[in-house]
Formats: sequence, C-alpha cells, structure tokens
Amino acid sequence: MKYKAGFTLIELIVVMVIVALLASIVAPKYIRNSERAKETVLKENLFVMRDALQKYYGDKNEYPAELTDLVTKKYLRKIPIDPMTENDKTWKVISPEAGIKGNVYDVRSGATGNAADGTPYSEW
Repeated sequence: MKYKAGFTLIELIVVMVIVALLASIVAPKYIRNSERAKETVLKENLFVMRDALQKYYGDKNEYPAELTDLVTKKYLRKIPIDPMTENDKTWKVISPEAGIKGNVYDVRSGATGNAADGTPYSEW
C-alpha cells in the first residue's frame, strides 16, 4: 500500500497549538508596549504645548484666547494630536486665575481611562 506525501491531522494540530501558544505570549507584551508608547507621546505633546503657552505668555504678557492662537501666532506648527483619543480637538483647556488675561492657561488630555501608573489621563 502506498502512502501519499503530506501532513497528518495530528501534525497540523501540533503546529497550530505551538503557533497559538506563541501568539498568546507575544500579544499582551505588544499591547502593553503600544499603550506605553502612546503615553510617552502624550507626555511629549503636553510638554510641547505647555512650553508654547509659557513662551506666548512671556512675549505677550497674556495667555492665548484659544488653543489655535498658538498656531496662528507661530508658536506651534499645528495643534498636536492627543494619542489617546487620536484627535486634536479633544484637549481640555484650563483657564487662568481671575485677573490674568487670556483663556488658555494649561491643557490636559480629554481621554478617559487611566495610565499604567493608575493616574487618569485627564489629570496629566
């Protein structure tokens, strides 16, 4: 009796189990690393916008009326995207104390949820 060349069902199942096992090990690390990368980008974007706000205040002795004023006055090339919401329109604007001119004293992320360290993104 001649046998045809090929894989048996057992061999295919063993290979699929090995692939599934490797995927279950790698997937959580990939997801965790991508979230950590987004958090790093968020921190950098907040730093850049806050730096631009301070330079604007230093030059004009008032804070901008809107976040887009940083772009129109050439303090930023464009409003950065919030990596957590993937949108540049979700930034929360914090107004200055009474008696200080302007409307944009600080910015925070409009994202819901918590960072890896447990702090809410909206408090960064």
